[in-house]
Amino acid sequence: MKELFYYIRKNKFAYVSLYILGIFYFLAIFADFIAPYPYDIQHRDTPYHPPTQIHFFDEKGNFHLRPFVYKYELVDPVFKTYEINYNVKYPIEFFVKGHKHYLLGIFETDIHLFGVRDGKIFLLGADNLGRDIFSRILYASRISLSIGLIGVALSFTIGALIGGIAGYFGGKVDNVIMRLSEIVMSFPSFYLMLALRAVFPITLSSVEVFLLIVVILSFVGWAGLARIVRGMVLSIREQDYVVAAKSYGASSLRIIVKHILPNTYSYLLIAATLSIPGYILGESALSLLGLGIQEPYASWGNMLAS
Repeated sequence: MKELFYYIRKNKFAYVSLYILGIFYFLAIFADFIAPYPYDIQHRDTPYHPPTQIHFFDEKGNFHLRPFVYKYELVDPVFKTYEINYNVKYPIEFFVKGHKHYLLGIFETDIHLFGVRDGKIFLLGADNLGRDIFSRILYASRISLSIGLIGVALSFTIGALIGGIAGYFGGKVDNVIMRLSEIVMSFPSFYLMLALRAVFPITLSSVEVFLLIVVILSFVGWAGLARIVRGMVLSIREQDYVVAAKSYGASSLRIIVKHILPNTYSYLLIAATLSIPGYILGESALSLLGLGIQEPYASWGNMLAS
């Protein structure tokens, strides 16, 4: 663990990447507060609203200290064409009242980071139902990022433990576990995910689908890690401190968990960090094909599908 943080501090790219990842998770945690609208609020009168441009200068070139947006009017309902009404300005306000939400899931409030009182603001436009795309991306990041984090944690825990058992005991146990991991790895991971998801009904709730996707991604991802950990454990089990623990009568499980696996953490943490994007893409792919998170809940996958 210390080696990992030392590497991060010394490597500028790793340091910047850590900050970027922290920003993403910060935005996901405080999505209710940062987003101007809830993910499911529809503005049926403004479907496919174009991105709202923020201005500091009006049409006459006058500077305004407070940023503002112009009103967009739908002029062609068939082709969803909008025109800007330069006569109507909506100043952007910070810490403005809006829809009620629960900050951190605990504190009820109606304060949002920014918004406009009388008009509408769509920083990235609106979808076919008039839902704010910027807000939905923030809410969707909660699902997609958490699936990546939880899936990797579960998968790496299973893979490290199984690989540790295989490497420590060897013999028939090692042979059975390695053959099982090879069977899992022999299937293309994407098609294996589709097959596992197809086993369960499509009518599952979003919470059940969330848990199911985490389990599926973890099942697909443990095998490769187990093989690598097994190879590391084969050399670690011969170290003096492991032999000393055996002589003191420590159980096999305690030796694996307390003395062997901690020596693989530096690799596991780096590998886990690199694996998170793959898990996010896995969830997005399932949702893109209609097998993941369903409407009206937002995930990056079903937003791509729409």
